[in-house]
Amino acid sequence: MTQLLLSEITEYVENHIGDFHAAKLRNLESLKLDNILKRKNPYLFRAKGIGIASDLVKLLMDAFLSSQEETLFGDFLENLAIFVCSRTYGGRKSTTEGIDLEFERDGQLCLVAIKSGPNWGNSSQIKRMRENFRQAARVYRTNNRTVNILAINGCCYGRDNNPDKGDYQKLCGQHFWEFISQNPNLYIELIEPLGYKAKTRNEAFLQKYDNLVNRFSQLFSEHYCIDGNIDWTKLVRFSSESR
Repeated sequence: MTQLLLSEITEYVENHIGDFHAAKLRNLESLKLDNILKRKNPYLFRAKGIGIASDLVKLLMDAFLSSQEETLFGDFLENLAIFVCSRTYGGRKSTTEGIDLEFERDGQLCLVAIKSGPNWGNSSQIKRMRENFRQAARVYRTNNRTVNILAINGCCYGRDNNPDKGDYQKLCGQHFWEFISQNPNLYIELIEPLGYKAKTRNEAFLQKYDNLVNRFSQLFSEHYCIDGNIDWTKLVRFSSESR
């Protein structure tokens, strides 16, 4: 194992966090009002009693962008974890289906499926992950029948006080980052470099966001409002009517 320096992590984050912000901005710039209206549940927003067009547009945009942002940042954290492990244990991005990271530690071949947080999937998705672990183990044992394999669901934040899931280990938050780095404080040390130029980058995002909210609100009012009131019937027909 090689000792990982915080300066290495800081340099990696500063060199790559801009990709996350740039992807956020690209997603924002590619948004179309019709796409948002089709993908979000109009019944939910009607039940909330929303009557102001701009409020509805903002809620729709926020819900849409939030789900995309989670995915983008999850990809960033996955790549950061692979980088950390590459420096400490020679870890590498896996080419095996459903496996994100593989490395040798304490005489074991560790196969890791990385997720952002602990509550990432339903029972069928967890079943699929288990099958991916089993299939990967079969592949590796065709070349080495005695290889000792440890399957791990690594979660970048959160906690799980019962990590032993029988056929795999679920390591969350501090436990996961410590497992791939041997640094019990890494989960805290990551916070500072992640804020690199965040204020400046978020200001650029918010400027375009405000502009888009205003433009979408005007479009929405033109097409889905009558005498200043939201035409919910027309909105539901647009999102759900059979063509």
